[in-house]
Amino acid sequence: MTPTWPAIPHAPWAGTCAALHLWCQIIGKYRLAHTRWMNHSWQATLYVTPRGLTTGPVHDPSGVAVQVTLDLCDSRAVVQATDRPDRAFDLGPTSVAGFHDRMRDAVTAQGGTWDVHGSPNEVPDPVPFARDDAVRPYDAEAIARFHAALLRIVPVLERFRTSFLGKSSPVHLFWGSFDLAVTRFSGRRGPLHPGGFPNLPDAVTREAYDHEVSSAGFWPGGNGADEAMFYSYAYPVPPGFARAAALPDGARFDEALGEYVMPYAAVRDAPDPEAVLLAFLRATYAAAADAGGWDRDRLDCAEAERRVPRAVSAPRPEHLPRHAGGTMGP
Repeated sequence: MTPTWPAIPHAPWAGTCAALHLWCQIIGKYRLAHTRWMNHSWQATLYVTPRGLTTGPVHDPSGVAVQVTLDLCDSRAVVQATDRPDRAFDLGPTSVAGFHDRMRDAVTAQGGTWDVHGSPNEVPDPVPFARDDAVRPYDAEAIARFHAALLRIVPVLERFRTSFLGKSSPVHLFWGSFDLAVTRFSGRRGPLHPGGFPNLPDAVTREAYDHEVSSAGFWPGGNGADEAMFYSYAYPVPPGFARAAALPDGARFDEALGEYVMPYAAVRDAPDPEAVLLAFLRATYAAAADAGGWDRDRLDCAEAERRVPRAVSAPRPEHLPRHAGGTMGP
């Protein structure tokens, strides 16, 4: 049976969503501080788990491996470390400063090094975490619905990812803009990005977009968006990108944003939400790749099936490796 996609209208949980965004920035900045840079800031992202959102293992300079997880099912923050009992505290109505201090204390108690950048990124009028004393709401039911939505969206993005042979990002959550994303690369260099994102160094933006991309994902609303949306954009924006064919009902090109958007509610309310979301992803990628002149014969492939290797033609004998070890069966 296809799991039900939960309703996640933004307005009823806007305050909680904003708080969760800032909490994710705090734990994401801990990972960022202790992970070597990767292209497109892949080293800094969070990941969706069956319980919530996690940094994954952070190899702290103190010598311990630390993992921070926001358990959105039981409303707990959990800090795990090598050979140590878990440290945890409850999530609930609190200030950003209060969350920051409790997270700092939990990480340092586990032997971690707390030297994170102390102010939010990619939000207007940022307040340093340690001085953000206003108590924020915590709607546990809304957070659980948001997490349930992520668990529906991730496998669709992962399925879409399998139809591309070029360089492609994992499906991960960027805590700066608070969006779940997957990105494809044409393999060609892009023009220097002008930067200009709020409270984000231009050097970060320019490194992230130094190659051509087609990126798609989901954000829950906020920062001017009054509803949860799927999106798809290209950089650089090729002429004709706005003229995608066969968009599903509810999808459109937003001239102000310069990208395609589709309300989460339009996907959720469809008879087959997964099929509608896949149609959006495929059509908007095709718009970017065709308008941008990507080598789709080389980059595209059929979507993968479970336990079935992708069929390939046999290479000429002189191209066979001398050794073929290390493979695994289905």
